[in-house]
Amino acid sequence: MSNAEFSQYFFLQAAVILVAVGAMGRLAQKLGQPVVIGEMVAGIVLGPSVLGWLFPETQARLFPQATIGVVYVISQVGLVLYMFLVGVEFQIGLIGDRMGRAAAVSLAGILAPFVLGGGLALLLLDDLSLFPASVGRWEAMLFMGAAISITAFPVLARILQELGIDKTPLGTVTLGAAAVNDVVAWCLLAIVLASFSGDTRVALWAFAGALVYVLVVLGVLRPALRWVERRAKRNNDLGALAMTLLIMLLMLGAYFTDRIGIHAVFGAFVLGVAMPRGIVTRELERRLSSLVRTFLLPLFFVYSGLNTQLGLVALKPSLWAILLVVLLVAIVGKGVACGLAAFWRGEPKHRALAIGTLMNARGLTELIILNIGLERGVIAPALFAIMVAMALVTTLMTTPLFRFIWHRRQRMLSAASVAGPGGS
Repeated sequence: MSNAEFSQYFFLQAAVILVAVGAMGRLAQKLGQPVVIGEMVAGIVLGPSVLGWLFPETQARLFPQATIGVVYVISQVGLVLYMFLVGVEFQIGLIGDRMGRAAAVSLAGILAPFVLGGGLALLLLDDLSLFPASVGRWEAMLFMGAAISITAFPVLARILQELGIDKTPLGTVTLGAAAVNDVVAWCLLAIVLASFSGDTRVALWAFAGALVYVLVVLGVLRPALRWVERRAKRNNDLGALAMTLLIMLLMLGAYFTDRIGIHAVFGAFVLGVAMPRGIVTRELERRLSSLVRTFLLPLFFVYSGLNTQLGLVALKPSLWAILLVVLLVAIVGKGVACGLAAFWRGEPKHRALAIGTLMNARGLTELIILNIGLERGVIAPALFAIMVAMALVTTLMTTPLFRFIWHRRQRMLSAASVAGPGGS
């Protein structure tokens, strides 16, 4: 296939993707879900699970295997830009005295699901439809533990934005806990990949490289970038030169963290946090946000959907039981553990429930890890489908449960204020 044919295919695929994402996004909103849920479902609809099942020839012609690499590369650019914007908007100052709570929530959200996920992998390891024969016991346990432990950092950020609480103390504590949570999960994944390669230096490189990157970006680069803010204030504009420099730094940061095995999204987020607050962050958001959120990011959901075959689960009743167990482990290990940790650290009951509910969201980051596991042969397609279904269900639960908890609290407060001190 020539380069011109690749371009033609991509333009057609992009148009179809935008139609599907727009339609499913509007449907999600009507059902009380965030738009991002519709985008996730759109990827499943365009993949072999729906379109490929109903119209296999059409799906094969629209998304021939030779062109999927183009969708993947551009989707990764969108993912990196989006996580950079999440970092740009991250209000780290709001955590303040809640740092201990964020750490406790993060720790609980790692340990409990990791132990439960690892135990589940041990029970499922002998099923060759779930784990290839080449996967060892510890590799399976570490991978499942990391996959169950993950919080959908980018999806959670979108949900918090759409709920209007991303810049509140509750939203910032949750997002901060999710950030730490996911770094640890990526490090665990690096250990799995290291064991697959037979080289433990891969995992050590990931740990050391991530620490050095954070120290350099936040300790050295962040102060150095203040001249960008001063220049932008003086000119009342960010300017093409500064914009080029920041995008170049973003690409280098994404390259480095991807190279060390942590994933490009981590490098993008940390660099976003390092951006000078003020005109620089406002201009970055204004220039990048619309294109990233409406076009580039949805490509990743579709790419993941093209690798998901939910029919593998539907065709085997025994896999339904495994899916239910995976869901139970995911919800108890993540949502309940994080909620209890927040409550233990002094959050009121309704806020602790809300934090546990939000931390239970998976989705985008889960899909990234699952795609890596499938590509590297750590998990089989059937387990990939089960885990994708788990990610969809836990993410679908998040917004309705949060609204129920939050609105119930607001109604109780309103009733108390109406009743007054002498009310019943």
